[in-house]
Amino acid sequence: MTKRVLVTGADGFIGKNLVVALGERKDFEVLPVTRATSAAEVAELAGRADCVVHLAGVNRPKDVGEFEQGNTGFTESLCEALLATGRPLPVAFASSIQVERDSPYGVSKRHAEEALADYGQRSGAPVAIYRLANVFGKWSRPDYNSAVATFCHNIARGLPIRIDNPESPVRLVYIDDVVAELLRFLAESGEGVRFAEAGPIYATTVGALARQIHAFGNVRQSLVSERVGTGLVRALYATYVSFLPPEAFSYKVEKHADPRGMFVEMLKTPDCGQFSFFTAHPGITRGGHYHHTKTEKFLVIKGRARYRFRHLVTNEEFEVESAGDEPLVVETIPGWAHDITNIGNDELVVMLWANEIFDREHPDTVASKV
Repeated sequence: MTKRVLVTGADGFIGKNLVVALGERKDFEVLPVTRATSAAEVAELAGRADCVVHLAGVNRPKDVGEFEQGNTGFTESLCEALLATGRPLPVAFASSIQVERDSPYGVSKRHAEEALADYGQRSGAPVAIYRLANVFGKWSRPDYNSAVATFCHNIARGLPIRIDNPESPVRLVYIDDVVAELLRFLAESGEGVRFAEAGPIYATTVGALARQIHAFGNVRQSLVSERVGTGLVRALYATYVSFLPPEAFSYKVEKHADPRGMFVEMLKTPDCGQFSFFTAHPGITRGGHYHHTKTEKFLVIKGRARYRFRHLVTNEEFEVESAGDEPLVVETIPGWAHDITNIGNDELVVMLWANEIFDREHPDTVASKV
C-alpha cells in the first residue's frame, strides 16, 4: 500500500533531499507543499495525506517579523488543516537547537513546537519534534543554510571566506542522516508527542571546518587524499564535491612518458598507499627490480601480460600470465625481483596499487634482472 506523505518546504534544502529519497521508494507518494502552495491547496493535500513531514520555515528573513509568520503562523495553520481532516495524521517536525535561545528565530520555532504538541494532544496523532543541529550536505545554499555550505561554495571557487572566531564551536548533522531518520519515522511513527533525535551529531569548530575544507581543495595538486571514508570528514567531502561547478568536475594529472609507454599517478593516501596505471607497447618489459618491504598489486585492464619473478637468495623462478578479459590480481612479493612484459599485439594497460607513497629519497626499489 502506498503511503501519501505531505512534505512542507518540499523545495528547500532538507525537502529536496527527502523528496528524492522518497521518490526512490515505491511505497511512498509525495504531496509537496512550497511557499507557492495556497492555504486551500494545503487543506486539500492534508485531506489526502497519510502522514506529514513539516520542514517549512523561515530562518533568514528580510524582516524579523517574518519569523513568527513563517514559522509559528504557518505551523498553526497547518495544524488546523490537519485537525480538520478528523484523522490523527503523524507529523515529523524539523525544529532547531536554536529554540534553546531567546532569539526571534528560536522563539518562533519554540512556538511552532507548542502548536504541534497541542495538535498531537487534541488529535491523538504521533508527533516527533527534531531539534536539529546545523544541517549540511548537498543542495544546501551558501550564505543561507550553514557555514559549511558557504565555505564549500567559496573554497570550491577560489573565493575568500570570513571567520570571526576560529574557535567558535559548531554542532553539525549530515543531511543523509536526517533523511534516514525521517524515513524511519514514516515507517514507524510511534505514539504520542515526543522529542526525537537525528544523528550522529558532530562537534567541531569553525576554524577546523575551514581547514578541512581547504585541505579537500589541495588534493588535486598533491594527489594525497584526505581520509574521506568515515564520519564527519566523509560527509564534509561529499558536501564539498557537491559544490564544485561543472567545469571543475575534472582535472589533469601529470603523465610520465618514454619509449616504453607511460606512467600516471592518480591518487595517494596518507597511510594506504597510492593508485596509478601504466602502459607498455608490444614486446616491452617494465620493472626489473625488487623491494624489501613495499608491496604492489597489478591488474591488467587491457592487453596480455607475463609476470616473471626471481627469489633473490634461492634464484627460484616463477611466471604467471594475465589478460584484460580475465581479471587477475598479481602481487609483488618483498625479496623477489619481478618484471612485466607485454606479450600481446596491442597496448598493455595495467592498474597498479602500491602500499606506500613513492618516496624518491627512500624508494625501496632496487634494480635487479629477473
